[in-house]
Formats: sequence, C-alpha cells, structure tokens
Amino acid sequence: MIGPQERWYRHMRRNARRYPAGRHSPTPTYQCQTCQDPWPCAPARLALLIGFKGDRVGLLMYLAAHLTRALQALPETHPAQVVGQLLHWLPRRR
Repeated sequence: MIGPQERWYRHMRRNARRYPAGRHSPTPTYQCQTCQDPWPCAPARLALLIGFKGDRVGLLMYLAAHLTRALQALPETHPAQVVGQLLHWLPRRR
C-alpha cells in the first residue's frame, strides 16, 4: 500500500496537462486559480489531506470557514451544491 504523498506524485505525473503546476487556491468565485476547476480541485484536495496529516476536525473547520465565505460569494448558487463542492469529497471516518 502506498502513502498519500506517493499517490499525490503519481496523480500529478498522470495529470500534468490537466493540472498545471502552481498554487491551487480558490478565487473569489471558488474556482481554482491554476486549473479553473471548482475549488477544491483534485490537486488541492490531495494537498489538503497531506497538509492536515489526519487531523479531520481541523480540516473540517478549515473547510467550514471556506463554506461560509463561499455561500456569501455565490448567492445565486444552491447551498447544497456549494456544500457538495466543499465538503462531500472528504473521506469518511473509520
């Protein structure tokens, strides 16, 4: 079994054209600055999982802060869609 960092490197090698190198952070409309996918894009998700190192509560608190900002920034988008974009990708607890 490989670890999250090795999965990150393999994923980035496979998808180098789709996900250009750079900082995958959100714009005010919650699109990725680098690849223009809805944030968090795949590289941002992996970076968040690696960065929080198993601290699920900390990661949820961080994403909840982004959720409140996203709901204010995207008033015409249905709230369930925003929640799905920001939170539903997280792995479940074991």
